[in-house]
Amino acid sequence: SKLAALFAHPLYNIPVPEVMEKDKLFVVNPMEKFSLSHSGSDEWVSSSKAETLLPTGKTAYDTYPAWLKFHVGINRYELYPRQDPLMPTILQDLATQRIVSSVQKSGGTQLKLIMTFPNYGQALFKPMKQTRDQETPRDFFYFSDFERHNAEIAAFHLDRVLDFRRIPPVSGRLVNITKEIRDITTDKKLAKTFFISPAGNVCFYGECSYYCSTEHALCGKPDQLEGSMAALLPDKTLAKRRSWRSPWRRSYHKSKKAEWELNPNYCAQVRKTPPYDRGHRLLDLIDMTVLDFLMGNMDRHHYETFEKFGNDTFLLHLDNGRGFGRHSHDEMSILAPLQQCCSIKKSTYLRLQLLATQPYLLSDILREALAADPLTPILAEPHLQALDRRLGKVLDVVARCLAG
Repeated sequence: SKLAALFAHPLYNIPVPEVMEKDKLFVVNPMEKFSLSHSGSDEWVSSSKAETLLPTGKTAYDTYPAWLKFHVGINRYELYPRQDPLMPTILQDLATQRIVSSVQKSGGTQLKLIMTFPNYGQALFKPMKQTRDQETPRDFFYFSDFERHNAEIAAFHLDRVLDFRRIPPVSGRLVNITKEIRDITTDKKLAKTFFISPAGNVCFYGECSYYCSTEHALCGKPDQLEGSMAALLPDKTLAKRRSWRSPWRRSYHKSKKAEWELNPNYCAQVRKTPPYDRGHRLLDLIDMTVLDFLMGNMDRHHYETFEKFGNDTFLLHLDNGRGFGRHSHDEMSILAPLQQCCSIKKSTYLRLQLLATQPYLLSDILREALAADPLTPILAEPHLQALDRRLGKVLDVVARCLAG
């Protein structure tokens, strides 16, 4: 396995700093069993009077479901550990756990559902909108593009292969629209949008600001629908997140340009602006830029961090559905932060160089990682080939910076 060899490589075994209590997102009393209470936000609450005695030889932590262990493991330095023994279980749960509730997630331009499992774990379901081999039309603006379920799955694995580990776990899943959405939803607005198409397929469209209408309905075959299931982060009432506007955000206008597109010295002013004026925030943003360029995602207008850790922590790479739209085009403007600032983490640069060598070729590694997903193949072959080509372009930019 090339993937196993990659994760065994010294560059993937650089130790993270020691995690102190203050660096953990949650401080958990090891004696306390967690009981799952059905509250408004489906969060877990600790129960000091544990309802059942723990089985002998088991700690309270052993009784937690995998999603809760994932939440408890989040710290200042990483969303999940490099050699995470939980990961296969989390991905398996996302793909197979029984769905007991499906409701539409509010906000956003496109339809997404929040699905709940019997153990109170929750996942964000993004339904399939286009086939693997459809490319985004060249005349489409990036902000009117579809969100792709397979891009969410591929982004999680790519982020992990790059050793960023800043995207929550995602698995593909085939969902039965009738049994796992229509028959169990308590969402009245969503329930009103189901219908049977002329072809005899079960369809629905939900409510949202763009693609929620009969013309953009999601239809099963006859009621089977592919989608991505992403593990939800801890409820915001338990772990506040801060949203940051990206300094290299696009204008989201059909003809206006953003300041960074007009000012070649734009990075100099970003470097003077908090939080980019100290610490590793700018370098973390450039990591995110590399990820976005490799998958062709132009839609990174914001990113988030956990409030508890202040400015000294990793960025969350959420919402990756607009990646992997066009394999035939490399959007160099995505690399603007790297080109303008001429800065990159040494560890990131060394890993990118490694992924450009034959034993660890990025396309081969990602192909292997994606092969384990229930909906494999996740990416059409030209998208995998594009990764190697784009990686070469990232390394060229860094080489020019080093030479300059």
